[in-house]
Amino acid sequence: FHPTLPLLASAADDRQVKLWRMSETKAWEVDTLRGHANNVSCCLFHPKHDLVVSNSEDRSIRVWDVSKRVGVQTFRREGDRFWILAAHRSQNLLAAGHDSGMIVFKLERERPASAHGPANKLYYVRGRELFCHDYAKASGGASGVDVPIASLRRVGQQAQTDGIGSAPRFLSYNQHNPSEGNVLVCSETDGGTYELVTFSLTNASGSVTDGKRGSCMGPAIFLGRNRFAVLDRHQRQIVIKNLNNETTKRVQPPYPNVDALLDGGTAGRILLRADDRAILFEVQSRRVLGEITAPKIKSVVWSPDGSKVALLCKYGIVIADRQLEQLCSISDTVRIKSGAWDVSPSGGTSSQLFIYTTLHHVKYCLPSGDTGTIRTLDNPL
Repeated sequence: FHPTLPLLASAADDRQVKLWRMSETKAWEVDTLRGHANNVSCCLFHPKHDLVVSNSEDRSIRVWDVSKRVGVQTFRREGDRFWILAAHRSQNLLAAGHDSGMIVFKLERERPASAHGPANKLYYVRGRELFCHDYAKASGGASGVDVPIASLRRVGQQAQTDGIGSAPRFLSYNQHNPSEGNVLVCSETDGGTYELVTFSLTNASGSVTDGKRGSCMGPAIFLGRNRFAVLDRHQRQIVIKNLNNETTKRVQPPYPNVDALLDGGTAGRILLRADDRAILFEVQSRRVLGEITAPKIKSVVWSPDGSKVALLCKYGIVIADRQLEQLCSISDTVRIKSGAWDVSPSGGTSSQLFIYTTLHHVKYCLPSGDTGTIRTLDNPL
């Protein structure tokens, strides 16, 4: 049964999922969702999005867009037939039972694309809107005020359906430009796209320049006050563009297997991710300034004074200096979610204390290698 509308979905051995509209006395068929290759075991309406999820003896879980009546995602399992499905009442979790056990999964990541800007501001994406969260205006128990800046355009076929991971994945703020705000919003739909949004710092929502767009691989990174870099997904070249979205230079990376660009800490530098290492690269001189091994790098966080960088990996953190010489390396048994450097003006810990979160804990790490747990989280991240 649909949580709010007079709709129900049925799964049957004819390999079809059917949608029905119902009244108090009868139900009539509205549409048929075809795609499963064997008996459909179970189906349900997603509690928060306009989706139907079904699983089948064909060893697949399928996600359907109710409004368009089409399949939008398929997950397959090699050796096990699926039998039952359940949705969590309040969290974004689904569970599916199969021949040899069960899996608990999410259809999309819940962490929004976000980046810190100057003057105690956080820029992030919620739905299809770019917001600025101003911590300086905290009042009445709230951490700050949300200011909407711009609406982001949906790009590509997959991005037309909410709830399946089509939301933007990366966001970077131009720290090199004090006169106006520049934000790059990157999505992984259709192989990777970016959108450049420019706005006034004094009247964020009143003077937005229409987003300039293009294709890229992974995050797009600001190089200077009026330049940014993207990775060309076809030729694997570093493409330098100005704020009018015009290409000014193409640079061949020092290694052929670079698959992402990351923040280089200062103007003119970028970090290149290639296999299980990070390379600090100066674009103008095309020199490699440093190199460090770090498996499965997800993101990087530079300290406020630019003297250190934390490389957040899937199961660990590597802290290095600004030339990418390793200071310490720690590993964890569960995934690292995110992290930030201490910016306290007093206490002497600014740029010396790195705080990070895992699924269940808030922890700290010092450049000396000391680690510890600050607290346990009430709800898993």
